[in-house]
Amino acid sequence: MSISKPLLRPGPAVAAAAALALLPAGPAAADGISVSTTGNTVSVSTSACSQINGHWGTASLLGSGQANFSQGRQVALSGTSAGQSAAWSNVGAGTYTVIVVCSNGSTAGTQSVVVSPSSSPSVSPTASPSRGVIGGVGGASEDYGTVTAVAGGALVGAGVLGTVWYLRRRNASRPRHL
Repeated sequence: MSISKPLLRPGPAVAAAAALALLPAGPAAADGISVSTTGNTVSVSTSACSQINGHWGTASLLGSGQANFSQGRQVALSGTSAGQSAAWSNVGAGTYTVIVVCSNGSTAGTQSVVVSPSSSPSVSPTASPSRGVIGGVGGASEDYGTVTAVAGGALVGAGVLGTVWYLRRRNASRPRHL
């Protein structure tokens, strides 16, 4: 009678999966921008910029035919170290791209927004990526913070551990007959 051992040991694999699940997310957890619309007003907020020489940076609203930051309607960011914002009023219906460049020259983020032709001030914001979902950059996710990422990782780890425990218990309870 020969007893075969499994080729893979579940202990190290489970430990590695649990450790990976608890790691914080990469670029998706980084600072970025949040764009919203209310009626014909488009606003952007960020906490990614730092003040240099009394300036936070500049936000630009680009129309469909505009490709460069300098071609759009530019507005200086205002706010505090906790958050900066800018807004454009009397924006016509259409699809626009919002770009925020901090005073140190780095881009805080880029996001597309659709302004509805409705004149009602209760228009809900509709944001969409400018080039579709960009894999690995968090183009389709929202930054929920470290606490949510850790809680999600703990749930995934608990699920993996529960599955391994169940399968080993089920396997141990079987009789070893040939």
